[in-house]
Amino acid sequence: MRIAAIAAFGSTLVACGGGGGGSGSNTSLASTSASIPAPAAVATPAPEAAIPASSTDPEAIELTEENTGSNAAPESEPAEAETTVPAIPVPIGTGPVATAPVATVPVGTAPVADVPASGAITAPISGSIPAPMPAAIAPIVPVATPAPSYAVYGPVTDVRLQNTGTAAQANAPVTFGQVFAAGDLQRNEMLVGRLDNGTMVPLQLDVKASHLDGSVRHAVISAILPGLAINETRTMALLKTNAPNDPGSMSPKALLSNGFSASVHATINGVEYRASADDLIKSGRKYNTWLSGAVANEWQVSAPLTSATGVEHPHLTARFAIRWYDSIKKARVDVTLENNWAYEPNPSNITYDAKVVVRGQEMYNKPALTHFHHSRWRKLFWWGQAPQVHVRQNTAYLIASRAVPNFDQSVVTPESALTALMSKWTGSAIEPMGVGLANPYMPSTGGRNDLGIMPGWAATYLLSMDPRAKTVTLGTADLAGSWSAHYRDKNTDRPVSLIDYPYMTVLGTPTDTKNPATKQLEAFPKCMTGASCTSTNVHDSSHQPGFAYLPYLLTGDYYYLEELQFWAMYNVFMSNPGYRQNVKGLVYRDQVRGQAWSLRTLAEAAYITPDNDRLKAHFTGILADNMEWYNNNYTNNTAANVFGVIDHIGAVIYNSKRGIAPWQDDFFTSAIGHAAELGYDGARTFLAWKAKAPVLRMTQMCWIDASLYSMNLRDSETSPLYTTMAQVVEASQSEGFRALACNSSAMASFLKLKVGEMTGYASSVAGYPSNMQPALAYSVDARLPNGAAAWTMFMARTVKPNYGLSPQFAIVPR
Repeated sequence: MRIAAIAAFGSTLVACGGGGGGSGSNTSLASTSASIPAPAAVATPAPEAAIPASSTDPEAIELTEENTGSNAAPESEPAEAETTVPAIPVPIGTGPVATAPVATVPVGTAPVADVPASGAITAPISGSIPAPMPAAIAPIVPVATPAPSYAVYGPVTDVRLQNTGTAAQANAPVTFGQVFAAGDLQRNEMLVGRLDNGTMVPLQLDVKASHLDGSVRHAVISAILPGLAINETRTMALLKTNAPNDPGSMSPKALLSNGFSASVHATINGVEYRASADDLIKSGRKYNTWLSGAVANEWQVSAPLTSATGVEHPHLTARFAIRWYDSIKKARVDVTLENNWAYEPNPSNITYDAKVVVRGQEMYNKPALTHFHHSRWRKLFWWGQAPQVHVRQNTAYLIASRAVPNFDQSVVTPESALTALMSKWTGSAIEPMGVGLANPYMPSTGGRNDLGIMPGWAATYLLSMDPRAKTVTLGTADLAGSWSAHYRDKNTDRPVSLIDYPYMTVLGTPTDTKNPATKQLEAFPKCMTGASCTSTNVHDSSHQPGFAYLPYLLTGDYYYLEELQFWAMYNVFMSNPGYRQNVKGLVYRDQVRGQAWSLRTLAEAAYITPDNDRLKAHFTGILADNMEWYNNNYTNNTAANVFGVIDHIGAVIYNSKRGIAPWQDDFFTSAIGHAAELGYDGARTFLAWKAKAPVLRMTQMCWIDASLYSMNLRDSETSPLYTTMAQVVEASQSEGFRALACNSSAMASFLKLKVGEMTGYASSVAGYPSNMQPALAYSVDARLPNGAAAWTMFMARTVKPNYGLSPQFAIVPR
């Protein structure tokens, strides 16, 4: 079905060539590429109670062939091995082009400000991008073009391109990720860009993931913009076309012929180890292709850091992703240094002097950097003048696609909030092993803006598309690599998978990890004797931000994809193998909030991982196993509680193990709602049972206290659960409170609140009513009885938070 949030451009005719394809590399990283040829060249926190350690549980398919590079040494006579990946054929229109009118929709053009190269903002930038509104049907305007001509069928969505530099931008390269709603773009269709001044812009489309109906779900789009004046912002419609696919044939040898060079250096105790991207290419080292076509090509090479005497470092590995725009001879150099091998003996923190050199120039230098075990850091550089173009994607379309939650688009981010974000973006927090805006000690309790389906800064970026919010969102996702939660398998060169090692864990004893099929222990090697493995960054699942999903969705950067995959897999293998049922990766024994955020990340990884990535089947299967467990134990269980709450293992631990934390339960409901909107049937089924929990609290107890901190479900630890909400109310609220009329002035006086003000820090963006809001929104989406009535009552409250400060819980019904 066509989504209404599309660009205001009619169809036209344009001469288009092909591009893309997968030839010219020996490995293709899960994409189908096609292109039109390029032209010549913080809020106050609300308390959250800690769960005492003594009161919690002690623990807290047939696969597709993976296309991945090898770390094997090059042949004695290096030659660049190449494997052609066949491109999906695209039919070429040979008959007359249809001239039927195409509906168009105007796009908001809120004013934007120039951002100088230094990053300082010289003028305010508007808040949310207004949702497009329907407009009258406009006729097709034919444009004279040289033969052959191809049809342009109409807009799918649009983006706004903002010059953030201090000079005009000419032939500026742009690459970004784009999600598509199911059915909006077929695999045999391509895109062309049309600027609001009528200029047609050839686009390269690298398809990564597909919907179940075969249409495109996610792709990476590349273009060379002809020009942007100082302070100029242009809207570019993404129009469908039947132009042909012309497979690209370029290889990374093109970098060498243009003098490219990039290297990483680490000096340890006076010995320099290094890895050079150009040397790896020269030697015929296997490489992975991420983008391929007439506009942009991206190749990935990696190798251990090696000393001058040829000694490879056992733990440090450099990864280069070089994005080459051949028509303008520019490259983006993406450098990652990892200390990540899962099964390499004697892991430890490593201290070294770090240096990155590009084109003979030292681009980065960090002396005495302590690199934590199983962590990584990333830096981006440009070979040639860096472009200064900010891509503002269409928020309304992104939300309508269902790839992201339905955040309230009426929320406006004030200038003060954006300034506050950037004021924190400084110092050691944004250096390697820093964590950006995240809390380095994840188990910290209290209201925080890094919790939710996505963190507050990411939700701010989604709603405002402000370049400052983008800086902290992408930057904090870069720094998500700083936690020791990154385990890479040398055999596959990918994040380690539970499917390959069903008994691996970071908990329990080594004997718990014996695989009966292989007779091998799958426990990870222990820290090297006498070495340090401590870190200033402490991670868990119960307070884990959603770091990388939105950044990958909007950039298409491979680093963010793997960051999402690292965290998703860590969350399902960190527990004892027996408790999680080994390969199934069940998370039900974790804290309720830990279950919530683990399932959120797992669902997002399953949804957006490229089709040809072997891990997609892994994540999808693990998610299905988890949903089956919840549906068997709740939805399809006649003995399940009648309140729609999670009540197993570590859930009923409050008030001498009589009650639960409704706010944690709300986190869980929102995570299941998100998985359901991503299209997972098991989650949809479970949501229909689960989402009644917040509705019952709003409609069958005084709604002023529906976001209460704890709620009793039984008389004692050994008693059976109650069977009615009346029993819950009597056991959970004082007699004095229950004697008062709901939402009366007497009740407000009793609670020391205003009339219509809910309990639980109602004015805070992280208060308990805010935690409840997404759960209620998803109950409406699930069409639950009384869901809409509960939402109406909730929205009638008189005291609400200013979500412009941090909108991570500002989710509304669809």
